[in-house]
Amino acid sequence: MLRRLIHKRDFYAGGMLILFGLLAALKGPDYGPGTLMHMGPGFMPTALGVILILLGLAIAGSSLATPAGVDEQVLPDHPQWFAWGCILASPLMFMIFGTYFGMFPGTFMCIFVAALGDKTQTYKSAVGLALIVGVAGTALFSYLLQVPMPILSWPGGGL
Repeated sequence: MLRRLIHKRDFYAGGMLILFGLLAALKGPDYGPGTLMHMGPGFMPTALGVILILLGLAIAGSSLATPAGVDEQVLPDHPQWFAWGCILASPLMFMIFGTYFGMFPGTFMCIFVAALGDKTQTYKSAVGLALIVGVAGTALFSYLLQVPMPILSWPGGGL
C-alpha cells in the first residue's frame, strides 16, 4: 500500500496542506487568539491552520480510495517556465500597482498576469476574469472589510 502512494499527487498535496496547517495552528496561539467576540491577532492563523489540516486530511484520504494508476504523477516533457513566471510575477504586480495606483489596479494586474500563465486563456478572457475579480475583491476588502487602501490613486493623491 505504501508503494502505491509514492506516485500519488493527491497524497503529497494533502501532506503539504497538513504540514502548512500544523505550522500555522501551532504558531498562531503565540500571537494571542482572543475569543470569537474579541478576536486577537492569532485567531485567524490558528483557525486557518486547523482548516488546512482538515482539508489536507480529506485530500490525502481521498488518494487512498483512488485505484492504482488513475492518479499517478505524470511529469511534462519540459518545465512550464512562462506559467511559473506569470504565477511568481502576479503578487509583484499587486505590490507595484497597489502601491502606486490603488487596490483595484493592483488586484486587476495580479489576476490578469496570473491568468496569462494558463495556456488555454486568451487575453480577452484574462481581462474579463481580472475585471470580475477586481471589482469583487475591491468591494470585499474596501467596503466590507474596510481595508485602509485607496481604491484608485495616482502617485501624489488618491480617490
